[in-house]
Amino acid sequence: MERFLVAQRLSAYVASPSEHSVISVRMKNWTRGFLFLAVTCIGGSGRHAEGQLRWTFPPKKAPMRVRLVALAISLPRSSFFKSQEVFVAETEIGREEWSLIKLVFTFLPYEPRLSESGFDYSLVHEVSASRDQNCDQTVAQLTAGSLPNRHEPLIYSRNVPRENLDRRRSPLPCYETSAYEYIKSSFEPVTPPPNPHGPVLEVRPNPR
Repeated sequence: MERFLVAQRLSAYVASPSEHSVISVRMKNWTRGFLFLAVTCIGGSGRHAEGQLRWTFPPKKAPMRVRLVALAISLPRSSFFKSQEVFVAETEIGREEWSLIKLVFTFLPYEPRLSESGFDYSLVHEVSASRDQNCDQTVAQLTAGSLPNRHEPLIYSRNVPRENLDRRRSPLPCYETSAYEYIKSSFEPVTPPPNPHGPVLEVRPNPR
């Protein structure tokens, strides 16, 4: 009797071969599902991170046509490191339509300054530049000196139509370029405005 009871208990714990096959199939399915989810998560996060890197770095460059209006900042030339010049410039946004911007020009010790390459409003410089919203500034911020209530005057380029930039209050959109990304320049003088027409109405003589 005792042997019969022990045999029944053992048969309760030991599964049949068919039950073993069902359990193994279920385990394989669970394992495959887990691995699929893990690969999907890792691949998705990798693609997301890769997309973020492509979007933020390096900054997107685009060709631009600019006219130099005024020089705001000119750092001394370094013997070892990069230096910069900061301009108030105009970029072409349409046919004979230009918009004011802030242009940051970076150059190495052996490269020329942009102000040395033709500081003339009649010259149109073609560069490859990138937009940087973090360096947008107003003209007042550009000309602010190191001392309180002191402003450094802008140095206007030759042949620039005289305009009072100090009255401009809105920030200038900032673009960054370098001597390496300089493409070319072309001489495109601005046509003077046409002479005003004479008076349409003639002065009536005084009757006598």
